[in-house]
Amino acid sequence: QVQLKESGGGLVQPGGSLRLSCAGWTTSPTVPGWFRQAPGKEREQIVRIDWNGGAIIYADSVKGRFTISRDIANRMVYLQMTGLKPEDTGVYYCAGQSFGRDDYDYWGQGTQVTVSS
Repeated sequence: QVQLKESGGGLVQPGGSLRLSCAGWTTSPTVPGWFRQAPGKEREQIVRIDWNGGAIIYADSVKGRFTISRDIANRMVYLQMTGLKPEDTGVYYCAGQSFGRDDYDYWGQGTQVTVSS
């Protein structure tokens, strides 16, 4: 059973960096994604890995600033965030998509990221 848990959120100044971690992956065939929800807004997907070919797709809002990575041996997924802006503030969620599904069937509880001076 995949039980995801994020960590690494916090308060950072504009232009700063954070690295979010997501633990709890198993050997089940899943691909990770990261989502975020800003105050008063709907949850948006910011990065996903495509089952077909493994392409990594970033939302335009984070492209060039955020990087997803995986440590398969240690069953960890990371989201490196650089050049943070106040509009990046929100709750960040990692999620897992099992093979053959169109949706994400595993979710973490979220970690708060606040970008403010």
